[in-house]
Amino acid sequence: MLCNTFCHIPGIGLHTEKRMWSSGLSSWEEFLRQGPSQNMLGRARLGSIQKYVEQSLNQLQQSRSDYFAELLPAAQQWRLFREFQSSTAYLDIETTGMGGFNDHITTIALYDGKNIFHYVTGQNLKDFKDRINGYKLLVTYNGKSFDLPFIRDALKIPMDHAHIDLRYVLSSLGYRGGLKGCEKQLGLDRAELDGVDGFFAVLLWRDYLRSGNRKALDTLLAYNIEDVVNLETLMVLAYNLKLQETPFSESHTLPSPSVPIIPFKADLQTIKRIRREYGYIDTVYG
Repeated sequence: MLCNTFCHIPGIGLHTEKRMWSSGLSSWEEFLRQGPSQNMLGRARLGSIQKYVEQSLNQLQQSRSDYFAELLPAAQQWRLFREFQSSTAYLDIETTGMGGFNDHITTIALYDGKNIFHYVTGQNLKDFKDRINGYKLLVTYNGKSFDLPFIRDALKIPMDHAHIDLRYVLSSLGYRGGLKGCEKQLGLDRAELDGVDGFFAVLLWRDYLRSGNRKALDTLLAYNIEDVVNLETLMVLAYNLKLQETPFSESHTLPSPSVPIIPFKADLQTIKRIRREYGYIDTVYG
């Protein structure tokens, strides 16, 4: 989709871009091969637009996701996904939930479509920096407001990657209600982790610290990792749905990703016990 995009060029809005598509200028290469009508864009703008198109081809060849992220309108960042899918990291953090200066990261989950990585404070959190710098594109849910600023502050990492925040992409498609709400609306099932949320993740961490219960940490990691695995599925679904707003749905639709085996298992007894201790009333766990 990125190679069919013109709205990143200064002076080209979505309306003009649609006119270009309708006239047969469906890609950068087509633009350079045919040349646009002067009546459509105006003689004065043609040189500037051609320069951006040529530069865009060059920047894509160099895998410069940051170049396009800087120029694309915020609502069109999803267009980056297909071209940079092989260098995408799906990211989610959990915190102590204490708020203010006392709040800190407990775990980070990272998935790149092939490999799952996890980081735990007090164990290997410092290793996260070396791993995250190897990716061209990040996908999060609400990461713009929460995960990325938190990581910048806590770990002193710039986190200046090109970034797609699915909260806004899914909202533009009519899906709201947080990550778990969007998952349910789009048919994703969390099985034994259904009903476990961000606050419960805080309780799992507290239980692990208080009692040394390794099963509480394993459950937290299973929950955190399921977040990022599901982010890939949601990203592909959202990308394909956004394509339907363009003429390229049939040619550019992506297949559903395979679901990896999560290396940690939720412990149902730990979940039930914590729910009893904190007075949860839940139809799933009783």
